[in-house]
Amino acid sequence: MKRSALAGLAVLVCALSAAAQDWPARTIRIIVPFAAGATPDLVARMLTDDWQQQTGQTFIVENRPGASGNTGTEAVARAAPDGATLGVSIGGPLAINTLLFSHLGYDPRTDLALISTLATQPSVVAVNAGLGVASVSELIDLIRRNPSKYSFGSIGTGSLSHLAMAAIALQSGASLVHVPYPSSPQAMLALIRNDVQMVCLPPAAVVPQLRTGAVRLLAVTTAERSALLPDVPTLKEAGIDVEADAWNGLVAPAGLSDALIERIGKLAAHALNSPTIREKLAAQLMEPIPGTPAAFRARIDADIARWRPVIAAAKITLD
Repeated sequence: MKRSALAGLAVLVCALSAAAQDWPARTIRIIVPFAAGATPDLVARMLTDDWQQQTGQTFIVENRPGASGNTGTEAVARAAPDGATLGVSIGGPLAINTLLFSHLGYDPRTDLALISTLATQPSVVAVNAGLGVASVSELIDLIRRNPSKYSFGSIGTGSLSHLAMAAIALQSGASLVHVPYPSSPQAMLALIRNDVQMVCLPPAAVVPQLRTGAVRLLAVTTAERSALLPDVPTLKEAGIDVEADAWNGLVAPAGLSDALIERIGKLAAHALNSPTIREKLAAQLMEPIPGTPAAFRARIDADIARWRPVIAAAKITLD
């Protein structure tokens, strides 16, 4: 092994050891504000498996669902900033919910420390095959000509799946009926049954259903084509300027030391860059996006700027 590689390995080992030493000598809990099996829960468990091996610390994932992710995220915000409590949250509780709720019980900007973004996945637009459209352009033409005739399913009012379809309708000058469901599987079942005619959901919920022939995948909602779905065009390719990627990130109570934020961020990057976790993420059609707290903040600010006009125009509120 070259001397430079050995030096780099030594630096990484020292960073991992230092992080373990700075963490409290007790079980570290990772609060996920959604139920077991949800995307942030899967990512949190991937991290803790890696961290236990790297640091010798004990980690547990604690699921605290409720109030569109606000309940668990508030629990992180109210914890002591000693490193014993972290959280894996998403764009809803960290950004979008500030536009949907008049009172959150916490301020994401002042009550939380941002450590690193973790993973992202595109949303995908899918339709019931019986709708008879094979592209976004054909879908837009159809819904423009038939105001309020067609409906779309989402995973809840104010969810990314709701906002993305609302944005598509606004950009298209079309009118659609919104039907919320408790989860992606239930929204997909509604699409298959033609209870709704279209959805914008995580690809892990949609892609396995393509083999049935009951649904058709039209587009991804990222700015560029997804490396995991390279043959699926973007909405922008059809002239619809809507982006909606579902990301998650690692947060802590405000006041966590800069040194510990940096070291935990390095641990997160180490885990996300491991071949094992990259493979697990790809199986869920997710990609790792480790980054700095500043980049994390920029992503949150961009989401708020993107969804504020959509929420206002569609008059969406959760209280």
